[in-house]
Amino acid sequence: MNEELLLSVEKIKQCITEYNEGMALGVHPYEIADLLIAIAEEEEPLYEALLQELPHILLAEVLVELPKSLQEDFYIKHGAKELAELTQELDTDDAADLIRHIEIIDESKADEVLSNLSVQDRDTIEELISYEDSEAGAYMQVELFDVHIDETIGDSIKRLKQMKATNQVSNVNHVFVTSDKKKFLGMIPLEDLILHGPKEYYKDIIETEGKITVAVRDTDEIKSVIETVSNYDLSVIAVVNEKGTLLGRITSDDIYDIIEEEATDQIYHLAGVNDEAEQEESLWKVGKSRGIWLGLNLLTAIAASLVIGLFDSTIQSLVALAVLMPIVASMGGNAGTQTLTVTVRQMALGDIDLDEAKETIYKEVAVSLMNGLLYAVVMGLIAYWWFKIPLLGVVIGAAMVINLISAGFFGAVIPLGLKKFGIDPAIGSTVLLTTVTDVVGFFSFLGLATMILL
Repeated sequence: MNEELLLSVEKIKQCITEYNEGMALGVHPYEIADLLIAIAEEEEPLYEALLQELPHILLAEVLVELPKSLQEDFYIKHGAKELAELTQELDTDDAADLIRHIEIIDESKADEVLSNLSVQDRDTIEELISYEDSEAGAYMQVELFDVHIDETIGDSIKRLKQMKATNQVSNVNHVFVTSDKKKFLGMIPLEDLILHGPKEYYKDIIETEGKITVAVRDTDEIKSVIETVSNYDLSVIAVVNEKGTLLGRITSDDIYDIIEEEATDQIYHLAGVNDEAEQEESLWKVGKSRGIWLGLNLLTAIAASLVIGLFDSTIQSLVALAVLMPIVASMGGNAGTQTLTVTVRQMALGDIDLDEAKETIYKEVAVSLMNGLLYAVVMGLIAYWWFKIPLLGVVIGAAMVINLISAGFFGAVIPLGLKKFGIDPAIGSTVLLTTVTDVVGFFSFLGLATMILL
């Protein structure tokens, strides 16, 4: 075992000792998980032994920070009773994620874990996992610090101390003010309470200073929740039902995770790669997922080759066309990718919707036309200097303008069109756009060459 690994082991054991002695941990559970990942790669038996040494509460916090592959391995190797004990140590949003993850691996074990939970915990988690992955309720945490509007600050702070002492709530940054039947009225930053005395009532604070009333419905799309949190610069947001009853909160750490997942999905989809498949250990499954997209790409490449085949006599008559042909297709492909990437990303961020489709298309076509004219002149001069054929410069310049305009147009239209039909704009856009720019590029270049040069 190398020295670095030994230091990692010592650091983890020190954390275990400190935790067992009731001392404050000098590191975050994420850091412990990071050390364990490095140990797992080199010394798996030692990694397993260290997991067994971790106290249950700390183990639960570390487990959610581990990569999915190591989490799955843990769920497979440990029984339902132990997994239930760990689940009860987690915040409800993390507990629900854990059950969902186990459900994917082994549905019967997930049911068994749930049956080992207390009735209250089981009911809460079953309610959370009943939401669709795209709904706000799926990311909700029911633990929060809520107060009644007629309650005094002093009484609520005493209650908060008891809740903290018994680990009923964590990461308290806001007070959620409710009326009768837990109807959400607004939230107040905890730091604002410092300015008020213990005998003051929350209703007096709200009347004189106001409160943050922004909330989302439990059935709202999580993408719209992200937009709301971003627009209002919130670190936490209240979740209510259709009657306005406070159900829970979504915290910033979950928002960050969702944003990261969304960005990762977009990057993978634009490259024709499946996020879930890439996490598989089976080379066959990964290869199969990628192979489907490569097969589609092969078909588009054949389509482009068929276009070239239509002009084989033209290419044979003028070899310079074969030399310059890839330049037209490459410029169109790159211009289209720029438009596609910007459009898909802006759609994901909510900066573009279908109502603004025309404006987006006009803008992208205008930008492509501007660049097309610029590089048409540049490439036309290069072609003339290279092959000493004046009209060849005109042909490639015109073809480049046509292809860049089509790249800008279809780079915007394809993702907008896919979204209109309820398809993820990132999926398949690249393959479709590549086909268009290749076919249009080759056809315009070789077609113009046939008409003008021969």
